[in-house]
Amino acid sequence: MPIHPNSHVAMTDRVQRIRLRWLLLAGLFGTVQAQAQTAPVSPNAEYTRPEVAALQGVVPTPPIRLRVWGFEVYDARLWTRLGFRHTQYPQHPFALELQYLRRLEGSAIASRSIDEMRRIGSLTEAQAQGWQASMRALFPNVGPDDRITGVNFPGVGAEFWVNGLRVGAVNDAAFARLFFGIWLDERTSEPKMRIQLLQGLQP
Repeated sequence: MPIHPNSHVAMTDRVQRIRLRWLLLAGLFGTVQAQAQTAPVSPNAEYTRPEVAALQGVVPTPPIRLRVWGFEVYDARLWTRLGFRHTQYPQHPFALELQYLRRLEGSAIASRSIDEMRRIGSLTEAQAQGWQASMRALFPNVGPDDRITGVNFPGVGAEFWVNGLRVGAVNDAAFARLFFGIWLDERTSEPKMRIQLLQGLQP
């Protein structure tokens, strides 16, 4: 079939118009992305979290990621006041936040916590069984972006929050010392994470 001499010009014009339309759309999308990335965020937005509301004056450390055998498990960070001394952490009010990156069963978190607490100090079998039962009741199954926050109240115990909702407490100062020692005690099984957490504390 013969091709009209003007058909090639018409096709070229059409292709150019389509390209121009896509370029405009791409430019608009790119602008929206850039605006989303550079939009100002209130520096106090995170500090209004209910789990740390009782700890007036606390600020968070940068999140530190735990990897086990190459698997990303959670991001951890501390919420502390100015003057926090890690060598005396049981005597300070503070919060430890874990934001999970994978699915884990709450019962597994409780069981692992007891194993890690045994590294930090001695506990009786009755304490181990009682504390594990308490944590099983408090810790739900978690998935990516779920957040468990433990709050230390000196001489009282530990309070726990899940995604901003209070789920309960273990009113035992000995429990709190060993539980938070999983991350803060020198005998931790993750010394590198401990060092990185402490490096993020306020000077």
